[in-house]
Amino acid sequence: MDPKDFRNCMGHFATGVTVITSEATSGTHGFTVNSFTSVSLDPMIVLVSVDRNTNALNVLDNNRFIVNVLSEEQKMTAVHFAGKTQDPEPFEWEDGKLGNRIKDSLAYMECEPWAAYDGGDHVLYLGEVKNFQYNSGNPLLYYCGRFSEVAVT
Repeated sequence: MDPKDFRNCMGHFATGVTVITSEATSGTHGFTVNSFTSVSLDPMIVLVSVDRNTNALNVLDNNRFIVNVLSEEQKMTAVHFAGKTQDPEPFEWEDGKLGNRIKDSLAYMECEPWAAYDGGDHVLYLGEVKNFQYNSGNPLLYYCGRFSEVAVT
């Protein structure tokens, strides 16, 4: 089986788009992630899957992180944190309890590290949610290699 073809197959599963932010001595770091899910309600635990080749791997290791769920208006924020830096930055920071988060996100979850697991070419980071909030609006989606929006009927 071909890994690239498997990636194309998995691309047929529409996902939300998040930016994971975390604090380091050099400042706030962030990166775009669409491999994110809830794991447990009691305790509240979420999972973020991170490619081993990304620089963010070092920042997340045993560190607090914030999951910022992006709205359909935040496409350029996703692009910015996916490595195509925008000038001026298409977002604003706001202070959270565990670090900086992206202002006007559809939702956020502030997490303390819970565990990390080998996930092949990824590392699976679990975080215990210590603070969260959600707002009304539509999510930014990712489907078949492109950003998409919810079709409301």
